[in-house]
Amino acid sequence: MTLAIYLAAVVILGFAAALLRFPPMVGFIAAGFLLGASGLPDLPWMETVGEMGASLLLFSIGLDLDLRTLGRKVIAGTAAVTMVFIALATALVIGVVVLILGLSVGFVDGWGAALMLGLGLASSSTIVIMKILEDRDDASALYGRIAVGTSILQDTASIILLVFIAGTAPSPLALGLVLLLPVVKLLGRVLDHIEHREMYALFGITMALLPGYELFAWVGLPGTLGALLVGAMLATHDSAADLAESFRPIQELFLVAFFVGIGTAGVPSAGAVVMALILVALLPLRSAAYTAALWFLRLRHRSAVLTGLAVASYSELALVVAKVGVDQGVLGSQWLQSLSLAVALSFVVASIVNKRARNIVRKLSHAMPDHAPDDLHPAEAPVEAQGVDIVVFGMGRVGLVTYNQLVEDLPARPQGAPIPIMGVDNDADKVERLAAQGLNVIEGDATDTDFWQRLGAGSVRIAVLAMPEPGANLAVLDWIEHHEFAGEVLAVARYKDEAREMRRRGVSTVINIYEGVGKALAHAAEDRWPSSPMAPEAVVEHAPRPAPA
Repeated sequence: MTLAIYLAAVVILGFAAALLRFPPMVGFIAAGFLLGASGLPDLPWMETVGEMGASLLLFSIGLDLDLRTLGRKVIAGTAAVTMVFIALATALVIGVVVLILGLSVGFVDGWGAALMLGLGLASSSTIVIMKILEDRDDASALYGRIAVGTSILQDTASIILLVFIAGTAPSPLALGLVLLLPVVKLLGRVLDHIEHREMYALFGITMALLPGYELFAWVGLPGTLGALLVGAMLATHDSAADLAESFRPIQELFLVAFFVGIGTAGVPSAGAVVMALILVALLPLRSAAYTAALWFLRLRHRSAVLTGLAVASYSELALVVAKVGVDQGVLGSQWLQSLSLAVALSFVVASIVNKRARNIVRKLSHAMPDHAPDDLHPAEAPVEAQGVDIVVFGMGRVGLVTYNQLVEDLPARPQGAPIPIMGVDNDADKVERLAAQGLNVIEGDATDTDFWQRLGAGSVRIAVLAMPEPGANLAVLDWIEHHEFAGEVLAVARYKDEAREMRRRGVSTVINIYEGVGKALAHAAEDRWPSSPMAPEAVVEHAPRPAPA
């Protein structure tokens, strides 16, 4: 009966949130608070399922992560500056309100404990950020990569903080985790031999929870960190995107338990509610800190503001920090309820505000000073496309072969003449490597409005969509149509329904990757087929049968 009530509350409130045009996550959190206040017994497996959902999400983030990008100044610098500023500002507010003004929230053992709370609240929720980006299909956009990268670095800093607060170092066996990299790479070869989708999902869940979550938890480290790192170790695998997609429905289902669990921490006291509301009132300050930092790093208004909105929510790791503080006796137990309410409300606020991000960007952009085009970050600088006839979107294996073949087929031109072909890719390292080889390649995300403002595409006659990821070329096609591109569009497709949709929308040439390979093989076979059907002995040459021993 208890399970039925839980399910009814989750479905009804999730559906109500959707009807009100809020993300269903808002309804799930509200259901958690309602169920927590009702006095119903807890479902003992709810926390476990929620933790599995968070682990699967972080594993899927790792699958899309390039660890080299985390060291870039725009990510590492933003993460460090904003974390220090937000931690100090939050600690100051908590100290003034509780230690000086005397708000009754629960015991706080001086300014050191206030700083601990500030550091715990300084990081942003990677889970909420990814949900926001997935809803917009912006996970690969520049601002999306910055938001995810900064949150991962800050979560890592919070985990290190936990180790110091708890006063217990991880097991010495944690040093052996360096051996996990070759082991995971070896296990990745198993993926090459998996053909069925359900086995893909099973493989992904197993990797996230066994060598990921369980192994890290066994040596005294957060299991969610393990899931993230194991995913990152598999990120270079050719099937990483398909792997992440295979268990997404299970991940979404488990995350429902995670969001419901946020609201069931217990009924906070009046002082705890006031403190939670004060922390929620600080959310604009968090967004402003990120926006200002990215503006100083010479990003465009849109990228800076969207990043600030995406990272507004508090991280669920703040609850773990508070629990450790309670266990160590430096915080009173009411802080768990207060921070649970603050984190949950920050999720709700972030979800609602990001639904209106476009209007907020437009209003704030008018109030922010402009950068001169020459001063912009290289990833956002204007692109000179004059003289470019063909743009190849996606410089992976298909795109690179296409680009090289187009260059090879060019007629003779004067020495030093510009190449009328340009490649576009959102992987900065790949762009740098290809540019060093002499290719005309730029960093850009074709699903980002600013990219089309950067690209003076008046002379471009042909756009080649060469990204092999399912749905990626259709997403770029949306933007091409939105910006009224007048040239021809050629595209590759992986699935028949994707190819049909492209043809329906007027794409000049669609090549199905698998059918294209099959037809090429058929043509190669036909070229070797004897022209005369009257010589059947010439059709197949039989090797002489060896004599019996």
